[in-house]
Amino acid sequence: MIIDKEGNTTVVFQENASLKTFVKNLTESFPLIRKDHIIVNLFSFSQLKAADLLEFLQMSLAHRKSGKSFVLVTDSVHYADLPDNLCVAPTLQEARDIIEMEEIERDLDL
Repeated sequence: MIIDKEGNTTVVFQENASLKTFVKNLTESFPLIRKDHIIVNLFSFSQLKAADLLEFLQMSLAHRKSGKSFVLVTDSVHYADLPDNLCVAPTLQEARDIIEMEEIERDLDL
């Protein structure tokens, strides 16, 4: 797993591993990045299905509850097939934009 910290945002991605291994590695590394907004780049996984993204749901809910953003990045899943409380963006830039908007909403107490 590769961790790239940019300010208060951390982008994580995986090369040459299965999704299960990636989720396991992310769970183990989570204490190191828990204070940051997290972007999970899933572009290396070309055969993703909506059910695969549910692997991240509990981690996402817990992280968002702590007042931090958690965004998955993939363009291989139809967003209508995902639960509303799972934040997914089609590009890294859109993930960063979501984090920025969520920070504004938190600052305004919306």
